Amino acid sequence: MVERYVMSIDQGTTSTRCILFDHRGRLVSVAQREHQQHFPRPGWVEHDAVEIWRNLGRVVPEALAGVGVGRDEITAIGIANQRETTVLWDRRTGTPLGKAIVWQDTRTAALVEDLRNHPGDDFFLERCCLPPSTYFSAPRIRWLFDHVEGLERRARDGEVLFGTIETWLIWNLTGGTAGGLHITDVTNASRTMLMNIRTLDWDEALLEFFGVPRVMLPEIRPSSQRYGEARSVLPGVPITAALGDQQAALFGQTCFAPGEAKCTYGTGSFLLQNTGTAVVRSRNGLLTTVAYKIADQPAAYALEGPIAVTGSLVQWFRDRLGLISSAPEIETLARTVEDNGGCYIVPAFSGLFAPHWRSDARGVIVGLTSYITKGHLARAVLEATGWQTREVVDAMNADSSLALKELKVDGGMTSDNLLMQFLADVLDVPVVRPLVAETVSLGAAYAAGLAAGYWPDLEVLRRNWHRAAQWLPDMDPAQRESEYDNWQRAVERSLGWIKPPNRP
Repeated sequence: MVERYVMSIDQGTTSTRCILFDHRGRLVSVAQREHQQHFPRPGWVEHDAVEIWRNLGRVVPEALAGVGVGRDEITAIGIANQRETTVLWDRRTGTPLGKAIVWQDTRTAALVEDLRNHPGDDFFLERCCLPPSTYFSAPRIRWLFDHVEGLERRARDGEVLFGTIETWLIWNLTGGTAGGLHITDVTNASRTMLMNIRTLDWDEALLEFFGVPRVMLPEIRPSSQRYGEARSVLPGVPITAALGDQQAALFGQTCFAPGEAKCTYGTGSFLLQNTGTAVVRSRNGLLTTVAYKIADQPAAYALEGPIAVTGSLVQWFRDRLGLISSAPEIETLARTVEDNGGCYIVPAFSGLFAPHWRSDARGVIVGLTSYITKGHLARAVLEATGWQTREVVDAMNADSSLALKELKVDGGMTSDNLLMQFLADVLDVPVVRPLVAETVSLGAAYAAGLAAGYWPDLEVLRRNWHRAAQWLPDMDPAQRESEYDNWQRAVERSLGWIKPPNRP
């Protein structure tokens, strides 16, 4: 019997990967290509969408060659993607109208500040459950309309298409200018500030407010559903899933029940908790998002707490301060001391994300004395990730009746045992890491395989999940709360550092 596989395309912020998985959810082949990061002005971050599309065309045959199979052995394709990144392109030529504006880009800060003042957060929260932020796509579309002459008119005339990265890739894979599918899935649409979180359709009031014509928007589909067949790269292979990368990680960690949660620890970190079919509107600084939608089943929702700086703080410690020569060395250095020596680092390099959402915050180091060594600083760097996670978990527990009982983790930072133990200590719950670390790619593969009948149901996927490591809480409760109080006082000192323009 010929072995068949599911292909996952993981289009991330720094690279595009193609991974093949087998029936047991095991990674059998991987290929990866990085793409260039463009920083034309301070705060601007851009990608070349054509470069990303070309890289996809390179990594797919490399992954097939890695296991010696052809496209006939691929059952289905699933796509996971960096969320919120905005691509506009010409419907007739397929040419992007400028570089893609990346989710990290802050050029819309002034517009977002205006939105928070008028019409105010509630106007948006009632419809899309997202507060105004530079993070999301709609302000970028409005910014482009305001700064590129003739673009809004062309969009209204039906000449311009909008999409996040999965939309761009699916359109090109399925024919592009020759009838390519212009679609997105509910998880990505829920990050635009244009989709109604309850109806799962574009919201007329939001479209009117931002001045975005519906004709430029993709059709919203379930996350797991047969969309169509590829006509290039892998001709004839069905595309059956698309999810934003963090929702894909939730799916890959098999967090299918309300209350189950995962946190992905990378450059930044993203903690998502499944809230079932209930739309839980956060009152404590979290985002309400669509977790996934399988075919005609009701959508599952999630609370999300994005943390801007975690792994990148270790990179800063390495590259800017030069106190370590490689990221893994930080654990060794941190273990040279017993504690942080009273030192705390709040890494608000460009403001704070959840649960504070303060763009006026900047990074601080507090508690410095002549006693502090680089070992104490190293420990404070790692502990910053733990305390930021604690803030998000406290917000989730306050928003939802589903108190966190266990945290599933993935991402590069989970190889740091000291950090993982600290997480368990400050959260006071077990922290577990799965055997398959590529949870984003695995989630896209699982969703695609379900739609294609490669896997019959969610229970089979649960049985594929295996624990690789576990950390149990082992900190005195009084110490935990005392140090958390210190952390919160440190956060207070990071706030209000940046003054609004034209204010003395």
